[in-house]
Parts: sequence; C-alpha cells; structure tokens
Amino acid sequence: MIEVDGVTVTAGGTTLLPAVTLTVPRGAVLAIRGRNGSGKSTLLGVLAGSRTPTRGTVRIDGADVSPRDRGFRRRVAAMIGLPPMAPDLTVSDHVLLVATTWLDDPREAAELARTVIAELHLTGLGQRFPHELSSGQTQLFGLALVLARPFDVLLLDEPEQRLDPEHVESVIQVLRARRDAGATVIAATHSPALADRLADRTLWLDAAA
Repeated sequence: MIEVDGVTVTAGGTTLLPAVTLTVPRGAVLAIRGRNGSGKSTLLGVLAGSRTPTRGTVRIDGADVSPRDRGFRRRVAAMIGLPPMAPDLTVSDHVLLVATTWLDDPREAAELARTVIAELHLTGLGQRFPHELSSGQTQLFGLALVLARPFDVLLLDEPEQRLDPEHVESVIQVLRARRDAGATVIAATHSPALADRLADRTLWLDAAA
C-alpha cells in the first residue's frame, strides 16, 4: 500500500527527516517513534502531501502523492495537528458535515457520524461548541473529524495527545477496528501502549538519524 524510497527532507542546511525507506502493506499498522524533532511529523507530512521531500519517492496504492487529486484524497485521511473547527457549529454538526461531504447517501452519512461520535465517547458532547470542550475532548473531536469519512490510509500525529489512559485505550480499540476493516494506519506516537498493542511494526527515527 505504501512505498517510501530514500525520502529525505532538509531545509536551510538542516536535516528535518533523515533518509527513510520502508514498505507498509495494506491493512498493517506502523508506529513511528523517536524524540521530539526526529522527523515524525515531517514524514507524515510527506505521506499526506503537505510536505515535499528533498530527495526520494513515495507511492501510495501504486500512485504518486497528489493532494489535489480527489482519488488521492479519498484514499488518504490525515490528522497532523487539529483540523479546522468552525466556532458556530456543534460537535455533531462538524462530524456530520465531514461525513456528508464524502458520502452521497444522507442516511449513510448520518449513521457514520453517529457511529464515530459514539466510538469516541462524544455522544454526550454532541451539542457543545468547540470552545466548550476540554483539551482531551478536543483531541477526540479531532479524531472524530478524520474518521467520519472513507479512507484506505490513515495518518495520525500523536493521536494519544492530551488523553488519559482510559481514552488512549478507546483510541487503540477504534484504530484496531479500522485496521481490521482493511485500513493501513501510520501513527507517530510517544505512547508505548499504543505502539506495543496496535502496531505490527515500529520505525524508530532516532535510529535512522
């Protein structure tokens, strides 16, 4: 599903991402670990198409990374930082809007939105506005927005950020369900629990530097 060959990112003489070569098969989970500044988010940005590599190539499902192509955007969903949030839309409004954007059937979109909200324990928060959420609730809300759409590849930057152990466990279960449904998941993480219990393989960027 994902082929990365000799990808490096540099800026102003500084190496932001050391050379990375890897293959991630369909339906597998890769955890990216390493110290702050080792290039985890940069690698995710390259895979998502928001960062251009200095050298090397990336292929996803046999095609080049092309974020302006709807087919690529349909295949790849990413949360690298929190998604944009409208202050005058509720949690439920946001999630339904994303689902409706991607699914033609309004009933299917509504069902997907309800399912994702329930999975992430946001049902009781559905009528709140973004500014009324705690930092942990906002993190779960961000995850709901990226999960409320179809995808083949899911890219996540520290999905456990700001979450207590109970909610980290919920996120592990949600991501495991997506993997079991055939999605390929790549998550940059500082959580040993998430990496050990979810990932098929771990890439240590510290070791690559």
